[in-house]
Amino acid sequence: MNSGVEVGVVLLAVGRASRMGEQSGHKLLAAFDGEALIRKMARTALSSAARQTVVVTGHRGADIAASLSGLDLALVHNPEFASGMASSLRSGLGALEPEIAGALVLLGDMPGLTSVHLNRLIDAFAANRGEAIIRACDGERRGNPVILPQAVFPAAMGLTGDVGARALVESGTWPVIDIEIGPAARLDVDTPDAVRAAGGIIETSGRD
Repeated sequence: MNSGVEVGVVLLAVGRASRMGEQSGHKLLAAFDGEALIRKMARTALSSAARQTVVVTGHRGADIAASLSGLDLALVHNPEFASGMASSLRSGLGALEPEIAGALVLLGDMPGLTSVHLNRLIDAFAANRGEAIIRACDGERRGNPVILPQAVFPAAMGLTGDVGARALVESGTWPVIDIEIGPAARLDVDTPDAVRAAGGIIETSGRD
């Protein structure tokens, strides 16, 4: 990265994927192009301009961790993941290196995202000297990922319950810049039909 504004990725892989149903396995372990979705997402992060990638695990953490074997990333297990998204965000932020000026909060179930998309956000963050929240959008529709500047971290570490980065982005406390990345900003896979529509093959072994 240029400008000395380093970004770290916080990849959230924690939830129970309850909308998949009991017989459909975990969405993050669904196969996309021959690999688990969470591994695909991690490789996208690692091929971006980000300095560091932290993956936060929760439900079925051992299976998620196994699917990431061999990748150059930091794994953090959040034993309190059932309390809501806030604890997982805190876990990820707490594992970032001190030099990190911004956290790119990446959801684990967005298979349309590429390193090109992430770099577009990272470049915008650097162009704004690390002083603004950067949010992906699809036209006028707001989406994900977002980059939180270091100035936001204390507020993020104070979140509790099922509250995540969105609450910080929409608080009006910090400037927010929307960056167009197209439909990938809105594509997630929460149901079996959504997994299949996005080109995934649902996990057949293991239990959600």
